[in-house]
Amino acid sequence: MTLFWIISALLLVLAVVFIVMPLWRSNPKSNTVQRDAANLDIFRDQIAEMDADLHNGLLTPELYEQGKRELQARLLDEVGEPQAAAASLVRNPLKSLAIVLSLAIPLAAVGLYWKIGNQGAISSPSAHANGNTPGMGLMRSESALREMEQKLASNPDNPEGWFLLARSYSELERFPDAARAYDKLTKLVPNDAQLWADYADVLAMVHEQSLQGIPTKLLNKALELDPNNGKALALSGSAAMERGDYAMAVQYWESLLKLIPPDTEDAKLVEGGIQQARSFLQIKNGKAPMQAQRAAPLEKPATSAAGGKERITGTVTLSDAVKAHAHPDDTLFVLVRAAQGPKMPLAIVRKQVRDLPLKFSLDDSMAMSPQMKMSNFDQVVVVARISKSGNAMTQAGDLQGMSATLKPGSQGVKLSIDTLVQ
Repeated sequence: MTLFWIISALLLVLAVVFIVMPLWRSNPKSNTVQRDAANLDIFRDQIAEMDADLHNGLLTPELYEQGKRELQARLLDEVGEPQAAAASLVRNPLKSLAIVLSLAIPLAAVGLYWKIGNQGAISSPSAHANGNTPGMGLMRSESALREMEQKLASNPDNPEGWFLLARSYSELERFPDAARAYDKLTKLVPNDAQLWADYADVLAMVHEQSLQGIPTKLLNKALELDPNNGKALALSGSAAMERGDYAMAVQYWESLLKLIPPDTEDAKLVEGGIQQARSFLQIKNGKAPMQAQRAAPLEKPATSAAGGKERITGTVTLSDAVKAHAHPDDTLFVLVRAAQGPKMPLAIVRKQVRDLPLKFSLDDSMAMSPQMKMSNFDQVVVVARISKSGNAMTQAGDLQGMSATLKPGSQGVKLSIDTLVQ
């Protein structure tokens, strides 16, 4: 940003010099010399006439001398001394124009840029965050990161440095360090929606991929600054799904869909999320969605799945450590979701605690929408959750167990529900 303003200032100076200097150096043309010469010629003619009149006896010597003195006095008044002539030169109006232009040109240039230019490109360090060259300029070595940390320790008010550091830590999956950098960055640049959305993203990774709590507040801040920020809308929809607010998830993702070119992979992914949120909303309201009526993915026996190579099988058990918090009639969900990306289930089966221990099988036939299938992802996790509310999304008081990162097609996965969700 500083370099941009320096270059702009130099270009403005050059423009002013080329335009103003010729005006400043020019002098208005003066006819003073010609006028004085003409006056002298007139004086000589009048003296010659008076000499002729004196010679012919038409003038007395006294009248001749008197007339001659009057002519000389009038000539002095009109011609004047050299110093008086210099002082009476006409003021140069082009110099005034030069002064006006030297002020007007920079003001007009800055005003025009502020009106039609892209201020965000120079005022916000996140201007290149969504560019087509991800990772460009990022630091990946420990020495480079330490050097940047030292520079920022001596110059903590450098937003470009904090942005580079935050992005580098995010790429290296050092999410606590990235969150610390974004915290500093959002204080320096508080009006950039993209930075708040990025901050919420890395903070969710710190909090075991949960967007609840502070990450949701950061997303609300981003949308307050820019209601059309794509990342904030996408993550806010995921946060709404996570807390079981499916109607709000639909609202966020429908707003996001308006910003995405139709018939693209991103559009299809968002449409799948909307369809899935609506399905969950119907289930929550006690109405079976049309997709569920066709495939019945929540009620079909776990052994009847007819998937392909993507099928994941395993067993779910309930740990003695949390057994006291479970009731036999509580709802049990076993679901698979992407390890990185949207939190929506890719396949899900619903049972009850009384069915534990449970052998499960999850495949694409259990997908809530054709766009969100297990086979579309390289890495997934399997989650077993006992829900007190009956919602598929995590809520406080639920009991949960989670597998490590798996590839679709994994067999014999063992899950233990051993954690009380706070």
